[in-house]
Amino acid sequence: MSVGNSGRIVIEIDPELKQELHAVLRLEGTNLKAWFLAHVEEFLAEKGQKSLIFEDGQQAKEAHS
Repeated sequence: MSVGNSGRIVIEIDPELKQELHAVLRLEGTNLKAWFLAHVEEFLAEKGQKSLIFEDGQQAKEAHS
């Protein structure tokens, strides 16, 4: 899978799995982006990496500009 600079992540999954995931997230009161970002933060924290999201919501690449 290629890695670009756009900030977008594109993956292909089974359409039924996608629909089930969206349905469960909707029941939980969240969406895929929020769920993904929360899990990314948790994963990186466990691995000792720095956070990608700052308190004001800016992404790290914006802070370096």
